[in-house]
Amino acid sequence: MLVIPAIDLREGKCVRLAQGEAARQTVYGEEPVAVARGFEAAGARMLHLVDLDGAFEGHSANLDVIAAIREAVALPIELGGGIRTLADIDHRLKLGIDSVIVGTMAVRDAEALRQALARHGAARIQLGIDAREGKVAVRGWTEETPLDAAAFARHWRMQGIARVIFTDIARDGMLMGPNLDAIRAFARESGVRVTASGGVASAADIRRLAELEPLGVDRVIVGKALYEGRIRLEEVV
Repeated sequence: MLVIPAIDLREGKCVRLAQGEAARQTVYGEEPVAVARGFEAAGARMLHLVDLDGAFEGHSANLDVIAAIREAVALPIELGGGIRTLADIDHRLKLGIDSVIVGTMAVRDAEALRQALARHGAARIQLGIDAREGKVAVRGWTEETPLDAAAFARHWRMQGIARVIFTDIARDGMLMGPNLDAIRAFARESGVRVTASGGVASAADIRRLAELEPLGVDRVIVGKALYEGRIRLEEVV
């Protein structure tokens, strides 16, 4: 199980939200570059960045910080948040980001995503599915759709997507433990490689998720539990 520490960026700061709600924000650092270097020093093998301004507003206020993080660490970096056009994808990849995560784009502009997959390949483009009670949410989780999460993943698997970052919105930032039943069902029904996200509160949660590796759940994103000291990265990577 690959454990990936998360850095969520808002107005250039390192923050965490509760259930994706902008009003329920905690600032954990004024220097995201230092946070990234700390994760690298602790043994991280990859970083997960989220551009929250991009997700909420559709345009980024964090590109300079993202570029600085890219320059500061040697780790592979995946980036999501507000990436909604082919030009957005091209620009983030030109910054040196290893892979981008798209969500809203897959719902609102499927043809552009197909073009991006043809241009860059599945290794550089991941699908982010943020689910609330099994349904896909978009635009920074602020808009719900009637789309079934697993069926949506199956559709995009047929279009070339190989990996989905699956987030259970109700658990994200809540330190309640991951929704193992939902993750298990999603992995079985979708047939894609799955990165689990949302709710991880302890090393025991990571061990329980590792039991789902035969179903394709082979990565987990950890955020608030690291910032709150509930998990030491050195002990789980």
